[in-house]
Amino acid sequence: MTSDSANDLECERVTKRFGSFTAVDDVSFEIPSGSFFSILGPSGCGKTTLMRMIAGFEEPAAGDIRIRGRSVIGVPANQRNVKMVFQHLALFPMMNVGENIAYGLRCAGVAKGEIERRVGAVLERVGLPGVERKGIDQLSGGQKQRIAIARCMVLEPDVLLLDEPLGALDLKLRERMKIELKLLQHQFDTTFVYITHDQSEALVMSDRVAVMNRGRFEQIGSPQELYNHPSTAFVAGFVGDSNRWRGRVAGRDAGRLQVETEGGARLLCAPGQEGLAEGAEVEVFVRPEALALVRADGPVDPSANRLEGRVDSLLFNGAASRVLVRGAGDKLVEVAYAPSGETGELAPGDAVVLACAAADSRCFEAQPHSDGADPQ
Repeated sequence: MTSDSANDLECERVTKRFGSFTAVDDVSFEIPSGSFFSILGPSGCGKTTLMRMIAGFEEPAAGDIRIRGRSVIGVPANQRNVKMVFQHLALFPMMNVGENIAYGLRCAGVAKGEIERRVGAVLERVGLPGVERKGIDQLSGGQKQRIAIARCMVLEPDVLLLDEPLGALDLKLRERMKIELKLLQHQFDTTFVYITHDQSEALVMSDRVAVMNRGRFEQIGSPQELYNHPSTAFVAGFVGDSNRWRGRVAGRDAGRLQVETEGGARLLCAPGQEGLAEGAEVEVFVRPEALALVRADGPVDPSANRLEGRVDSLLFNGAASRVLVRGAGDKLVEVAYAPSGETGELAPGDAVVLACAAADSRCFEAQPHSDGADPQ
């Protein structure tokens, strides 16, 4: 393949083993130039090992890694035009901001005047002009994040790798930095590859997301595709919030599956995967916002799945408020909730009905660890 590739990064059947343990198992993907691509998965799924192979800190046991069309197998980390932002940033506390950013340029033998120009220019682009002489301990957490990115971007990498860089920040700053990182990626027009276990980070920032589980990619797609059309039980359970019912396929109705759940509810579902035969053990996933909640005597679409229960508790969180409803088989169901004229203010013990369309009830073969838990 030539260096004219439209992709900044390609991995082809990449595998990494540590003794008898396979950390990354036959993974293939490609990232178009200028994309924000996230690798999302639980701890121990292999995502950091994959990133270390891209960076050059580990070599794959099999497969190929190409940067702008050229294989980097056997190429040392310091000779790949790839830079990495670590979770704890690794800024040098004994150096000021300008010296931190200039460090890589000095190591590369760049002239002093050019270093000053490039440091000033990159600080402008990350929105921190004129802070060259500040100490690292004088910066806020968000400013340190931007300096860590500036230190990498001043070297003009083809790909920037980010290994859970928001993990050490408090919740409010993490929310703000998600937006800032996306804006910075557009500003530099550089391919960002972002490693995270936090699905909200991946969904908010990414053009495309790869969901990783036990060393393999379960699904690659846009955030909307992963959320609305998961292709496996693991993706349905790991990306976003879902209620789930375990049961068996009892039959079919016009292409939909009839599922008899363990709690006694009977649900019509859209098959999330093909080949689910009658009698198969399955799990049904329904998003909290896909459930309509009415009082027990209220109107319900006769074509929708109907679940009866009583309000167990209300969880206030502004626009993201939830109601927990205890239904058949003592199962708790989470429902998105905003008081309306139809429901009024609900209270624990109120009798209610939940309704959801068959198209919003997705059915997959039951898996022992479909909730995203790390089996290792």
